[in-house]
Formats: sequence, structure tokens, C-alpha cells
Amino acid sequence: MKICFVGLDNLPVLAPEFRHLPIGGESVQQTLLARALARRGSQVSMVVADWGQEDGRRWDGIRVFKAYRPRAGMPVLRFIHPRWTGLWSALARVDADVYYTSCAGMHVGLVAIFCRRHGRGFVFRAASDPDCDRARLPLLIRYARDRWLYRHGLTHAHAILVQSTAQAAALARSYGLAAKIAGMLVDPPRPAPRRDIDLLWVGNLKRVKRPDRMLELARLLPDARVHVAGGETGGEEALFEAFERGAAVLPNLTYHGRLPYAEACALYGRARVLVNTSDVEGFPNAYLQAWTHGVPVVTLIDPDGLIAREGLGLAAASPEALAEAVQRLLTDAAAWNEASERCRRYMARHYDEERILADYLDAFREAGRAATRGREALSPLRRHA
Repeated sequence: MKICFVGLDNLPVLAPEFRHLPIGGESVQQTLLARALARRGSQVSMVVADWGQEDGRRWDGIRVFKAYRPRAGMPVLRFIHPRWTGLWSALARVDADVYYTSCAGMHVGLVAIFCRRHGRGFVFRAASDPDCDRARLPLLIRYARDRWLYRHGLTHAHAILVQSTAQAAALARSYGLAAKIAGMLVDPPRPAPRRDIDLLWVGNLKRVKRPDRMLELARLLPDARVHVAGGETGGEEALFEAFERGAAVLPNLTYHGRLPYAEACALYGRARVLVNTSDVEGFPNAYLQAWTHGVPVVTLIDPDGLIAREGLGLAAASPEALAEAVQRLLTDAAAWNEASERCRRYMARHYDEERILADYLDAFREAGRAATRGREALSPLRRHA
């Protein structure tokens, strides 16, 4: 089976020479999944943005095709060309049996229409809670046209994967669709010689991520060594500038800016606590990276109550309670050591790569079978056309 991953931001995770470009958690997940399948002999390809790379080049056994340059084309018209035309051209050059994409957006509809038109399997994976909740979808997708395309793609996927039972319930409630929970992959830990970061925050600087709350934590906890890694996001320039100004006057806050994936990963081994300040999340990749390094998480968002149930950190009831939760872990060495060990044990029990891959392979096979049935159902019509 030939599998294609559609993730326009994947290249900087996959290709070291493009590591300066922005990435997100789903770029990491798609790339880890593609690499794992390629290592096991699957024919794996990717469709990514055009950053000037050679079309069809291989990295880590994955053949990579480019869709379009992110800023190419005229406003309004660029939706058709080069975005729609470029994406479909790349999908056609790949010629896969099954196409996989994640995150809500217009691309979900475009991939679904392509797969339906050409009789290919299509798998979608939700990457955040609003992906599954019609009422919250405008938080992620600005234009009604793009929301319609996303809903069209979602309802025409042959298989849908989600991160949690809460997402599965929201998807059923909002769209009447069934989904299966699939785990996430994580890189092996990279131990550091010392834990010299008290509070770590990693992510893109977006309004929904609320990086401003880290400025407030640094002010409330002047003795804590606070590190923030993340870059500017398009359309969020004012927020980014305000954060930079705030960080510059806090002596206990180190702002790294946007870091290449490998350098950002290295921070987890130095951290004592990972802080998540978001208003909107799914199951952040950063949680797994923290836990595999034995780093407890303090957060406002606890997917399926996992953190509270397994003791993998602390779930704060409100933004105001974040500082108190952080203090409890930083000032009680015994509590931190116990939480750190629970994090490592949890990852060892639940995040075996073979077990995680099985869910995805089942979805790919299901999508492939559904696409085959669709082609067979259409064939009599084509013969009489």
C-alpha cells in the first residue's frame, strides 16, 4: 500500500536544511508516523509546501512532493491557483493508494474531493478539540468557504481518527460521525546534564495559546527560571511584539524565539515543569515530549482527565491557579520526583511504537477497502456513460 501524508508544514521537521522554518505539533506527528512506516518498508510519500526544494526528493526514505509556495498568487484568486491546483497536482504526482491529513482547514476538503474523484482512500485525524466541535470551528478557520470545505472533507473521509474520547463524543454530537482514538508517537528522550529550567513553554505564539500568561507567571514567581520557545505566527504580529516587549523586562524569563525542532526538543531534558497556558488544545505533542523526559505538566487543559487520573502533573482550575500549581511542584522535591517517575512509567506502558502504529495501519486498510468498494460501485455507471 502506498501512503501519502499531506502536511504543508512538515518539511522543516523532516529535512534538516529547512529547520529554520516554522512547525507545529502536527508536523511532528505526521513526520514521526511517516518515518516509522518507512522504516518498516511501506512506500511513503509527503506533500509539503514549496520552499524551493527539489520535487520528488527523498529524506529518510520518504519521497517529498511540493504543492505551492505559501505566499504565491493574488488574494482571493490564489484559493484556486496556486493552492487548489498546486495541491491537486502534487497529489496526482504522488499517486498513492491512501492519503492522510490532519488539522481542520480547507485542505481537508480539497484532499477529500481529490480522493473521491480518483477512487483513493482518505484518512483524517483531528488535531485539536475545535476540529470536532462545529460551534468552536471559527476559532480555527476564519472564512465560511473554508469551513464548508473542511466539513465536506470530514464527512467524506473513509476513516477518522481522534486524540481522545472527548473529541470522539464531540464529533458524534456535532457531525454525526464515528471516529476511533489513535495514539501519538514521540521521539526518544534526550537526557540533559542538569535541570536548569524551572518552567518551560513551547509552542507557536498565537492568541489561543495565551503566551501572555507566561509573562504573568514570570512576574508572580521571580525566583523561577522561565524559558519560552516559539515564533511569530502569521496574522499575530501585534501579539508577538507585545510578548517580546514584556519578555525583555523580565530578568528571570529567557525567550529563545523560534527554534529548530531538534533544539526545542533538547529543552525538555533541562526542564522541571512544562506549562501549557492555552485556551484551546487537543492532545499537545509537547505533553508527550515532556513526559518521556520525566517532566510533569501544569495545564488548564487535561484531555480526558488523564493528567489528574495518572498523576502526570497538575491540572489548574483557572488561569489564576496556575502559579499555585507550579509552586507546589517546584517547592516539594518529593512530589516532583514522584510525578517525574509516574510520567516515565506511563510513557513506557502506553506509547510503544508498534502498538501506536497498529491503529493507523487499521485506518489505512479500512480507507483502502472503502475506496475499492466505491470504485467497484461506480464501474457499471462508467461502462454505460
